[in-house]
Amino acid sequence: MPSSSQVYRSTRSSQPEELSFEDVVMTGLAPDGGLYLPSAIPQLPKDFLSKWADLSFNELAFEILRLYINENEIPNADLKDLITRSYSTFRSSEVTPLKKLDDNLYILELFHGPTYAFKDVALQFVGNLFEYFLNRRNAQKDLTKQPRDIITVVGATSGDTGSAAIYGLRGKKDVSVFILYPTGRISPIQEEQMTTVEDENVHTLSVNGTFDDCQDIVKLVFGDKEFNDKYHVGAVNSINWARILAQQTYYFYSYFQLQKQAKTTNKVRFVVPSGNFGDILAGYYAYRMGLPVDKLIIATNENDILDRFIKSGEYAKEQEVGVKATYSPAMDILISSNFERLLWYLIRDNAPEVNKSDEKAGQLLNDWMKQLKEQGKFKVPAEVIDAARQVFDSQRVDNDTTVQTIKQVYDKSADKYVIDPHTAVGVTTSYSFIAKDTEPTQYISLSTAHPAKFSEVVNKALDSFDGYSFDKDVLPAELKALSSKEKRIKLIDEASVEKVKQAIKDELKF
Repeated sequence: MPSSSQVYRSTRSSQPEELSFEDVVMTGLAPDGGLYLPSAIPQLPKDFLSKWADLSFNELAFEILRLYINENEIPNADLKDLITRSYSTFRSSEVTPLKKLDDNLYILELFHGPTYAFKDVALQFVGNLFEYFLNRRNAQKDLTKQPRDIITVVGATSGDTGSAAIYGLRGKKDVSVFILYPTGRISPIQEEQMTTVEDENVHTLSVNGTFDDCQDIVKLVFGDKEFNDKYHVGAVNSINWARILAQQTYYFYSYFQLQKQAKTTNKVRFVVPSGNFGDILAGYYAYRMGLPVDKLIIATNENDILDRFIKSGEYAKEQEVGVKATYSPAMDILISSNFERLLWYLIRDNAPEVNKSDEKAGQLLNDWMKQLKEQGKFKVPAEVIDAARQVFDSQRVDNDTTVQTIKQVYDKSADKYVIDPHTAVGVTTSYSFIAKDTEPTQYISLSTAHPAKFSEVVNKALDSFDGYSFDKDVLPAELKALSSKEKRIKLIDEASVEKVKQAIKDELKF
């Protein structure tokens, strides 16, 4: 029998639900528009601090994933194989190495995967999961009488999700992938990574609109039952639970690495550049499982809905301004999709009228989501925001400060360390909190992408330094070679779900 942390439900459901891990991975978005999550969060073994301290990244991943995936769904040997294959593509043997920047600040490098972005950690695994489940389903069928099981992955990207999804799914049997991105709002290298992949199952759609437009279209595609029934739409955005699950590993791994490197018992805080809230949500699960984390700190750019929520308790779009184009484009998001998962737990465990009922939590959250759609905002009760503040803190960082931080880190580091603008938002926030600390605290700031993917901003910060060269000091040969390759792009001239669906139909031809 699966444990309570190995069955899943929708955040918006007011009914009892117990879905399997396979069901939620292959479905992605719930039919009611909610996100899947385990209502129970597993607790770590009492001796995990000693038992897990010296495990490799892969070994640690197995222990964590096993708590959320029943062995009857994926046997131990198969799960270990999935993990091994997923992380064999990384350029670092540690997968996510920890780098000391200052006595109190460490950088968690999450960009050593095939697309030089943190999303590889999850999407290499998700791609292998899709293949594993499809192979098993088709092996159990009489294919002379039944059609093959397929999946059509439809995702939106503000930069890195798209390329990571494509590299995780390219060439996989029975899988087609369509990635939507906002025209002109991602970096040239990010676009090249997606559009130069030659595998026939990969399709890129450049949409004349914002990332939020792309994300809305994806949700509408999922909500179209007839279309879904025919094309079996699946998700790789962080709405897919497997994304969040896989990302939990590096919180544990970096915590243990910090203990070895710093040799201290100081409090530990994680600082996470946040757009869609998936990356820091993985940290929340690690915290709730029992990892000794003092705070999770949300670092936002000028699209600061999360920072405003933590400070005010009101979750509100900036209706008049809309999405601002910043130097950290992966965080240029009006609504943070994954925040819904956090809200569900905060409601279930703290809202007096819910009284720890899963079903009542789903109903109340559904009401709030309707309010957000209709009015552009909602206010949470004091008990809910107080509970959020116990775990989270936040800071907003503007463009000018982002550039200054890239410059500062390069100038002060002995090895002339270069960080990307998203990482700079996190580092800026880290230094701000360090300056306010009244007791010794260690900070791990997540570095979400390789700086080569953001040449314009990096060069703006560093061109004035003697001897600096982007091509020599920053740009890997693998990324440099992309500019000479032919691009495959389909342009969608307006943010229209009908035009996107037609493009998918045209490519799939059935």
